[in-house]
Amino acid sequence: MNAPISAAALHASPWSADEFEARLRALESRYHIHHPFNRRLNAGACTPAQIRGWVANRFYYQISIPLKDAAILSNCPDRDTRRLWVQRILDHDGHGDDAGGIEAWVRLGEAVGLDRAALWSLEHVLPGVRFAVDAYVNFARRATWQEAVCSSLTEMFAPQIHLDRLAGWPSHYSWIDADGLQYFRSRLPLAQRDVEHGLAVTLAHFTTADAQRRALEILTFKLDVLWSILDAIEKAYCA
Repeated sequence: MNAPISAAALHASPWSADEFEARLRALESRYHIHHPFNRRLNAGACTPAQIRGWVANRFYYQISIPLKDAAILSNCPDRDTRRLWVQRILDHDGHGDDAGGIEAWVRLGEAVGLDRAALWSLEHVLPGVRFAVDAYVNFARRATWQEAVCSSLTEMFAPQIHLDRLAGWPSHYSWIDADGLQYFRSRLPLAQRDVEHGLAVTLAHFTTADAQRRALEILTFKLDVLWSILDAIEKAYCA
């Protein structure tokens, strides 16, 4: 039986916007930048086969991002939000002369020795990776659009992981064509833009104590998705 909810909990005051944001950002300690596989990857300790395994499996996440964002749009009645959010789909799928982030990831795959057709076939995608990514897309489909937006706030922590790769990979993995790292370069300005919008939505929507705790749970779920992806990759390629 669940313990009774205390009167203090029932009447808890919400955090200020600054405190709420600080608590969201404090979840960085759960970000997959701290995962043992990522630490090994950025320290130059991974073999070519392990890097190819990571790129091939992470590709499934990359191609699922526009599906997640389309789900958010389909649930969002606010025109102004849709006009901003649709840019995320274009960033990944490409538009006009911009080939987009998915194509940039394919070029990363080619730079590490993966065949383009094999990458798109998803033949290397592990069951654990597929399960974790699909769980995230399904969450975005079922959740309110504000909750799904909140789950995107792992972008707050992404710039550092991209900077680490850009700083270390050219020396650690000189066999990888530097042009293949364009995805990481391209995400630096885009991540900051995306965070500003996603954070504004989250701070404006989650204003009660219960809602703010729910937001922390949602962001934790997304962090667990990213961590689980690396768990599956580590088990498959580092045993």
